[in-house]
Amino acid sequence: MLLVHTTCKTKREAEKIAAALVKEKLAACASVFPCKSFFIWNGKMQRQGEFIIELKTADKNYAKLARRIRQLHSYSLPQIIAVRVSRANADYKKWVEG
Repeated sequence: MLLVHTTCKTKREAEKIAAALVKEKLAACASVFPCKSFFIWNGKMQRQGEFIIELKTADKNYAKLARRIRQLHSYSLPQIIAVRVSRANADYKKWVEG
């Protein structure tokens, strides 16, 4: 099981991507929440509000999920980070991977 994170500039875009990935069964569940991001882009310090999408998915779905995020995303270089879940409630993990 994986947790996959990406960030979006707007809540609307984050919700659109989250809904599409769940509807297309690339993710079992998606959560959207606001954050403040700090990063260097084109040589300049950036500070902006963004929305994180946290996706729960099976490892086998990662390649398709990442490709679909890139298709739907407005950023030229979206953050797509996957973290393997080492422990989880067995029933929940079974649901996510099913």
